[in-house]
Amino acid sequence: MSPRGRTFGLVGGLAAFPRRLATREVQAQGGDLQRGVSRRTTHLVFGRKLLDRSDARKIESLFRQETGKGRTLLSENGFLRALGLLDEPATSTLSRRSILDQSQLAGEAFDLLALFDAFEHDAEPFSFRDLILARKYAGLIASGATWSTIAKSVRRSGSVASLTALSLHAERADAIYARSAEGLAELDGQVLLPLARGADEDLDDLFAEAEEAEEQDRHADAADLYRRCIALDPTDATAFFNRGNCLAAAGRPEEARTCYLEALKRDPQFVEAWFNLAALYSRQRETGAARRCLEAAIARDGDFADAIFNLASLEYDAGRLDEARRWWSRYLDLDDASEWGQKARRGLQLVDLQLARKSAGAA
Repeated sequence: MSPRGRTFGLVGGLAAFPRRLATREVQAQGGDLQRGVSRRTTHLVFGRKLLDRSDARKIESLFRQETGKGRTLLSENGFLRALGLLDEPATSTLSRRSILDQSQLAGEAFDLLALFDAFEHDAEPFSFRDLILARKYAGLIASGATWSTIAKSVRRSGSVASLTALSLHAERADAIYARSAEGLAELDGQVLLPLARGADEDLDDLFAEAEEAEEQDRHADAADLYRRCIALDPTDATAFFNRGNCLAAAGRPEEARTCYLEALKRDPQFVEAWFNLAALYSRQRETGAARRCLEAAIARDGDFADAIFNLASLEYDAGRLDEARRWWSRYLDLDDASEWGQKARRGLQLVDLQLARKSAGAA
């Protein structure tokens, strides 16, 4: 898989590779790497540091959500292989279905473990070693361990393949042990491709802290943390965008507008930034600016239904009925069954009623 023309989103920090180097490599190969998920994201990389910053339920929810949207999900190793920076393991022949049937490991647990590189392979075809590991993991889960406990413990092992020769046990809810002649010991080898702690790790931790504050609706704290992220990496459009969202939620619209504009200066294709900037202008009754932002978002993503609906509403409120009709009709081409589709249909009825009255009055 060539990165050319693809947009990689990243959730969680990379443990095996500094993000700044990954960004440079993706760009050199004609792709783009962003933090988080946007409408342009085609491939989503689950960084292994996500295990340290987020609980299992949130990761599972994100996994289901993004799988449902049809995005390609990649582990760190899968990402490195996509960039040609990590060799494929030895030729293998086992399918995912075959592994599940022979190991009795639940499908989602298997997929999540693969997403955090708990197997030799990150995707089909899998190896006989992967089957052995799947059987061991199924036994650990039957003993009370969770997939996330296994994934965290595996990260401390020197080589996933080496685990096939060990007797693994779940002695506590939060750790996996290997039994040897000396007794039980944690899987405490070096992490694959170890790296000294540096600025990238500090930035990833800071960004994760900002996201956590944002999720908890501590908008002022989150805005300050994103400001510190920007100081460390002023090229990151996502940090500006997220800070803008927090400032808007904190009732600081002028600062939010500046952040959205800074995000767009760095990434003019960032349609969510165009959309949120339009909402900001709309609330400030700057109709012309809001219109231009929504048109910019739609020009870059013609299937952006939310932007199309909002533009139709804006045109209706501005009395531009023909334009409102055009945009609501276009919205219905994308979504005619949901609650918003019903609202668009009612909007069309109102437009037609007013146009008919105007026509009758002119006659």
